[in-house]
Amino acid sequence: MAEGAGSAAVGGLRRGCEHGAVAEWIYFLHAPREDFAATMTDQEQQVWGVHFERLQRLLAEGVLIMAGPTGGRINTGIAVVEAEGEAAARRLMEEDPAIASGVATGELRPFSVALLRGRD
Repeated sequence: MAEGAGSAAVGGLRRGCEHGAVAEWIYFLHAPREDFAATMTDQEQQVWGVHFERLQRLLAEGVLIMAGPTGGRINTGIAVVEAEGEAAARRLMEEDPAIASGVATGELRPFSVALLRGRD
């Protein structure tokens, strides 16, 4: 985490917390069909663009640790985030435009980042 960062809480999410436990969570975005990335409709592409912009904002705010899609015929997106608890993490996942729009479904699990390049 960023050196010298405080423990600013935003809607149950913590950014750059140096003290107090902040849980890491992973949520999976399950696409509605195989080969989704190659077969998205214009509407789905628009939703995915808004989804990506939100992830960029969460990264800049220090909430998102990492995100990206899996390749292959079954495209599953993952987002690893920090949140103070399951309710905050679930809200974060459910507010993801891809999930909120119904384009994808979400699955939330607790996650522990044990090793991460660049993290002390």
